[in-house]
Amino acid sequence: MSNLTFSGHDTFHCRQFWLKKAFDFRLNGNSFNDDDASLELGVGKNMVTAIRFWSRCFQILDAEDKPSVLANKLFSSKGWDPYLEDYGSLWLLHYLLVTSGQASTFNIVFNELIKERPEFVTDIYIDFINRNKEGDFNQNTLKKDFTVFYRTYYADFKSSDIEESFTGILSELNLLKQIQKSFVDKDGKVKSREVWLIERSTRNEVPLQIILFAILDQHPDSLSIDFERLYSSLNSVGSVFALSKEGLTIILERLAEELEYGITFSNEAGIRELQFKNKLIKELILEDYYG
Repeated sequence: MSNLTFSGHDTFHCRQFWLKKAFDFRLNGNSFNDDDASLELGVGKNMVTAIRFWSRCFQILDAEDKPSVLANKLFSSKGWDPYLEDYGSLWLLHYLLVTSGQASTFNIVFNELIKERPEFVTDIYIDFINRNKEGDFNQNTLKKDFTVFYRTYYADFKSSDIEESFTGILSELNLLKQIQKSFVDKDGKVKSREVWLIERSTRNEVPLQIILFAILDQHPDSLSIDFERLYSSLNSVGSVFALSKEGLTIILERLAEELEYGITFSNEAGIRELQFKNKLIKELILEDYYG
């Protein structure tokens, strides 16, 4: 990623209905620059910029704030899932967010950081950026951006602040967990602290069509794709969905067995490859999923 972005959200993580609000807002011809934008969106003035930012990051609006084709399919009044009631829609949004290129922390965590260490805290993330990315980054900005990252995925059910506890748009995915980890401090004493964990696993809960859409989005002209590319290349399904090798193998086998799209998965003589009989259209895969 050449242009890294660690701000633009004014420290607000994306709330559950913000994307739908932004879609309807623009569909009705409103502008985020209007004096009454705050009133129309039903949020405080300082949240208007954040809603616009997240709508672009989730690829709901383009750079000119026009609703994308996918946004129209998803959020229109007769759309697939305007109120995000389908679990698969959240996985789809997760994929769109990580791969958008407009929210760098999300892309870096899933594509790079968890390959180095699946357990991390804020300081580890900031150190990773300083070691691996070129630029003079404001350390406080990195810290705030990382806070926005974990609030997107983690719901603190013990928090007394209900607004902050349950509104992370992707918290239902259970991708990000908080665990207790022991460590030895500089004085040699064993202590415990809470760390974040993104564990590679089988992810059987991700709908197959969402996985297939992501594969076709990353490899639009390929009729055969090597397993390692699917597992570990930039924005691959293995990286974005934090799949284990076993988990990816199972999913690819299920793609071939359960979906009638002319898909085969070759897993013989050390060669593992996903193959397509014909070129598939990713949008039609989503049409089939939502029925």
